[in-house]
Amino acid sequence: MTTMTQETAGMAGTALAEVRRHELAAFLRHRREHIAPERVGLPRGRRRRTPGLRREEVAQLSAVGVTWYTWLEQARDIQVSVQVLDALARTLLLDPTERAHLFRLAGAVDPMPATDCPSLTPGLRAVLEQLEPAAAAVQNSRYDLLGYNRTYSLLLCDLDAVPPEDRNCMILSYTHPEWQSSIVHLEDAQRMMAARFRATMAGHLAEPAWKMLLKRLRAESPDFCEAWDRHEVIAHRSKRKEFLNKYVGRVVVDHTDLWLGPENGPRMVTYTPADEESRARLERLHAIAVERARSRG
Repeated sequence: MTTMTQETAGMAGTALAEVRRHELAAFLRHRREHIAPERVGLPRGRRRRTPGLRREEVAQLSAVGVTWYTWLEQARDIQVSVQVLDALARTLLLDPTERAHLFRLAGAVDPMPATDCPSLTPGLRAVLEQLEPAAAAVQNSRYDLLGYNRTYSLLLCDLDAVPPEDRNCMILSYTHPEWQSSIVHLEDAQRMMAARFRATMAGHLAEPAWKMLLKRLRAESPDFCEAWDRHEVIAHRSKRKEFLNKYVGRVVVDHTDLWLGPENGPRMVTYTPADEESRARLERLHAIAVERARSRG
């Protein structure tokens, strides 16, 4: 790259950053001005002239300095941490789409992205259902479960009873007793998942969400620490798996990854029966899941 080309690219990057800062400032002001004080537990008072929240109120509720927050709304060139962005998103009552917009404008990666993935369209949800009684789910490259069908919901544990923030196959495989007891060859499965996670994380080393997941796994699971410290790496591949389901017994399935884009990002994971006995048992499991869904209304 020539010096002139580098200078041009640098100027373009600077201009884009400035545009983002001004968009971020305008977005924060707009959201602040459209939140009634009562919605965040503050009294309106008689002397309030601001239609929504004051800057100092947003700063106080978000545990950041008033001057610093004022600079944000003035589009100053300052660095914003993901922790502060998370606090602002909560204070300003942002919905998942608005939260994602906030992080994009700040040029940051959300460490707690919305459970719903933009790629999980109504059409994909329909495909998940149409694959029943086979078990199927949509995961991202971090093993977050973005969606699943009714058979999958009971295959390893009652997924609907798991808090959304814990619906991650790495977390479940290393910390959830019922999920673990359902995997026949648990130690092998854990080692392979850790090796795939390490291989994939190489492209996401600086992203907060990946670092936070790794930190949590290391803190909560000595088994994960042992597997992680082996520094093994393997690629995703289809294979046969065995599960011991508490409702229908042993199920043998063929695992296939159906990638939803050109890169190894979101994918549909399918478990199809490997023999007639497993097919019959998946059908029974599906019937149980349908009945449970009906009883829950």
